[in-house]
Amino acid sequence: MSLTRRGLLAAAAAWPASAMARTEADLSLSGRWVQGGFILGRTTPRAEVLVDGTPMTAASDHGLFVVGLDRDAAASTEIAVRSGGATTRRTVNVAAGTFPSTRVDGLPPSTIAPSDPALLARIQREAALKTAAFASRDPGDAFSSGFIWPLETYRISSAWGAQRVLNGTPARPHYGIDLAAPRGTAIRAPAAGLVVLAEPDLHFEGGLTLIDHGQGLVSAYLHQSALAVSDGQRVRQGETIGRVGSTGRATGPHLCWRMKWRDRNLDPSLMVATPIPA
Repeated sequence: MSLTRRGLLAAAAAWPASAMARTEADLSLSGRWVQGGFILGRTTPRAEVLVDGTPMTAASDHGLFVVGLDRDAAASTEIAVRSGGATTRRTVNVAAGTFPSTRVDGLPPSTIAPSDPALLARIQREAALKTAAFASRDPGDAFSSGFIWPLETYRISSAWGAQRVLNGTPARPHYGIDLAAPRGTAIRAPAAGLVVLAEPDLHFEGGLTLIDHGQGLVSAYLHQSALAVSDGQRVRQGETIGRVGSTGRATGPHLCWRMKWRDRNLDPSLMVATPIPA
């Protein structure tokens, strides 16, 4: 099941047994257990959370935590929590995702195979900025506000996880969902969080904003024509963070919406409470 717009803090107090998969009193799990999805948990506040035996995060002061499942997640994963000398474990079965293949032509060659030394140096500098921002570990649980779509009106022009062929050359999978909309359309924060990067002109991403929703769950907004937030700013759900554009590696105005948990790429649309429009 997915996150609700009413937020999870109230639900954390008494999630119904019919809505949760429960093993013991100190560990309840929910979420979208599919490749590209996520596991949402409630346990003892500040409990240590282990994923497949490796300590990965800690529950918030409200006892909430989130774990991402990347595109190539295994068929099962073990979630364990440790607190006060006690450990509780639960194995989660992960459904396989379905990922199409898409072709994009007409992109500038410098965005496919850059070779100019000055450009390569710029790309390296920008990569360092993004790496540092994605490493953000805000200890809270802003994701508990739930998620909404970042655009009110849009058309999905490319599905998440698609195997990309760019200008005829096979590329890495597309770890974003593309939402086509007119240039200048307002982009709203899908959930509360901390802005950890706001750059108006990166080579590949163009105008880029990254928001940490807590515990390393970081969402990204690419190709913006204008940014409305800055580094270090706290945003509320629904607040305007920028405008749709076609900057960076893009052939037309759209928002590429991405999300990572630690080093795992997630499908942000799976976080949304409402169904994905047909």
